[in-house]
Amino acid sequence: MNAPHDAVLATTALSSDLIAAARERARVEGRRLIEVIEESSGVTPDALVAALGEAFDYPVFTMARLRELEPAFDRVPFPEMVARETLVLRDDDGRLLLVLGDPFLAETEAWAHVRLGGAFRSGLAQRRDVVAYLAQQEEKLRAMDSVLAETIAAAAETGFEEISLARISEDQSPVVRLVNSTLYDALKAQASDIHLETDEGGLTIKYRIDGVLVAVGEAAGIERADQVISRIKVLAELDIAERRVPQDGRFKVRMQGRELDFRVSIMPNLFGEDAVLRLLDRRALTESAQALRLDHLGLSADAIRTIRLLSAKPHGMLLVTGPTGSGKTTTLYAAITEIHTGRDKIVTIEDPVEYRLPKILQIPVNEKKGLSFARGLRSILRHDPDRIMVGEIRDGETAQIAVQAALTGHLVYTTVHANSVFDVLGRFAHMGVDPYSLSAALNGIVAQRLLRVNCPHCAIDLPRNDELSDRALAAGLTTKATSAWSWRAGQGCGQCRGTGFKGRKAVAEMLVLDDHLREMIAARAPLTQFKEAALRAGLHPLRESALACVARGETTLDEVDRVAF
Repeated sequence: MNAPHDAVLATTALSSDLIAAARERARVEGRRLIEVIEESSGVTPDALVAALGEAFDYPVFTMARLRELEPAFDRVPFPEMVARETLVLRDDDGRLLLVLGDPFLAETEAWAHVRLGGAFRSGLAQRRDVVAYLAQQEEKLRAMDSVLAETIAAAAETGFEEISLARISEDQSPVVRLVNSTLYDALKAQASDIHLETDEGGLTIKYRIDGVLVAVGEAAGIERADQVISRIKVLAELDIAERRVPQDGRFKVRMQGRELDFRVSIMPNLFGEDAVLRLLDRRALTESAQALRLDHLGLSADAIRTIRLLSAKPHGMLLVTGPTGSGKTTTLYAAITEIHTGRDKIVTIEDPVEYRLPKILQIPVNEKKGLSFARGLRSILRHDPDRIMVGEIRDGETAQIAVQAALTGHLVYTTVHANSVFDVLGRFAHMGVDPYSLSAALNGIVAQRLLRVNCPHCAIDLPRNDELSDRALAAGLTTKATSAWSWRAGQGCGQCRGTGFKGRKAVAEMLVLDDHLREMIAARAPLTQFKEAALRAGLHPLRESALACVARGETTLDEVDRVAF
């Protein structure tokens, strides 16, 4: 406690002489200052905590208020809170709240900044209320264990790792507790990937949320980093002694009644190994697929109308392109879900099968067993399909078979990695596909990106300024075009983890082939001429669609620049 705090306390409930005497007594007896002040102050506990709150500028929480808030055991395990007589809660807005029973322990705040990354606010409660709150939570955790006992036993029989708040709190190993807490928090944060990065200082933990990496924690020391990576290897049944070459694996866990798949990639580096875990929530994906429609993806009305038109054709190829993680497969699933009536035989081949679609034959690629996209696609053609979805065209053999399938009466849905609708033509040429066959097979191409949208909880209107107008003009727009724009941006809150963005939406450019464009592809027309013809045929560039989202106040110019040049 420093002098300013002493002064405030002296003007509220405690005298400076009493404070000085308590400090000396605590030193002599080897006790905590808060304990001595509680004994010698002569004020009620309510008055004391109010005085301390005023001195430290902390809000004071009553026991009734504490009961209304949920503990964040996924961020700080129960035993750690007990050891520090400190609560880490989530307030009504989802933000982290550090509630102290002893505000004189400066190391507690320092620990919290390291443990929670600084994204929290502090408060104060009576020490006895903190202890009582933790005792109540312990009873709840024990009750939870009883309820989950049967589920955990069933999980053990099937080889699943069971992860729950109760299990995390009871884990004796700090490494197991750290790994399980990381997996649990990733699910709560709706992360798609977990990155465990090793450097000379130890381990950095990052989540990919809405397509962007966010650092969420650290573990100091190379030894601890090695232990965490080894734990991941054990779960994925990989060789823990091998640290020189990359390894790939997968494991499953059951969490909150959900079956989760994690695909694991281990990569050696200068200081040890890095790991990336791709999270697949099977139940969420199945539920999403059942309600999946194109108008749920955020696409414009014109884009939805065009995709539905291309998807309803009796034969040909609908191709969706874009970088990894741009939502290509989700768009195809939505298109298939909308046209699926049961009258057509629909078969998919994917790596992996991400969504489970009812009454549709879905085949997972298995390279180790010899089932590649090309081999699986040949077999599918003998299975009398009407519509075929090929998860990705990666090589010339698969491309040739897909084009032939589209030319022989099947409607083929597929994806390829390219940056625009025009780059697709170069990709197929590189894979050796005859341009005449490609032009005859293609119905249309969709180039897609995912834009983060402003958090609805913290987005505010931005004042109009020259910088925004200049950037809009640099994008090829006129001043008149930007005069009615709704400039908005998220400021960061607990709901969006301080990023200012919450969720993503799809934006796309569409190229529907007509006879003139087919002739240009078959004749290998120069790219410049082909682009001009496509624009005359009605193509709206991807960046134009993204800027329309800025105009409506849905996202920011910075996000558009990040996603669409």
